[in-house]
Amino acid sequence: MVGWRQIAPHPAIAAWAAAARPLAIAALADTDEPLRCGGTWAVGLDLLSNTPDGSLGGVAFPWEAVGLAPEPLHRGQVSTVYPGYPQPSDQETDAAWRFRLRRDSAHLDGLLALGPEKRRMVKEPHGWILGLPLNDCSAGASPLVVWEGSHEIIRAALMEALSPHPKALWGEVDVTEAYTAARARVFETCRRVEVPGHVGGAVLLHRLLIHGVAPWAEGAVAPPEGRMVAYFRPLLPSVAAWLQAA
Repeated sequence: MVGWRQIAPHPAIAAWAAAARPLAIAALADTDEPLRCGGTWAVGLDLLSNTPDGSLGGVAFPWEAVGLAPEPLHRGQVSTVYPGYPQPSDQETDAAWRFRLRRDSAHLDGLLALGPEKRRMVKEPHGWILGLPLNDCSAGASPLVVWEGSHEIIRAALMEALSPHPKALWGEVDVTEAYTAARARVFETCRRVEVPGHVGGAVLLHRLLIHGVAPWAEGAVAPPEGRMVAYFRPLLPSVAAWLQAA
């Protein structure tokens, strides 16, 4: 199992994306959230005005087309990348910026870096990651990057680190070293794949898959609003459920 799949274009997905795009553009224009990476990335957390069933603008969420069972959704993230991504900024260290350039800022969703020492703990265990492109861009416009099979390496490493502790406390355990070592193994052994998106399609990632965003390639083009993708990550009830084999 590679841990991700690209979902073929479908009219229901295209209709939802068409309804979401103007709402996303307006929400980004209205937010006071600062741009990151030297003005080349809008994080866009919880910006999309979808209802809990995923619908917006009178258009239903395309559950059947993306192959998922309906469940309550948070307000979608509108992750937006602009030409030149990533640029240095005061918001992150030089090492973090170089990691964006060299390793696509590869990360595991749900694992947060906390405190002044940025210790990693599982604070947002989610069921899956679904990305729905809201506009069409050229392939080099900072596409999603995935490391195939990385979810199994991550699962094994975190299970080993957490299993000595009571399950109820897994969200409080520092897994920094285990995660860092596992991610290094991912880079050494897993295939890196760039996944450009297209309106009407979608991409579904396993919740434990290492993924990131490629630097903006020279000559890549996008609409004026930048490369815009809506992401959903519904939460699971526990870290133990997050680490199950399914």
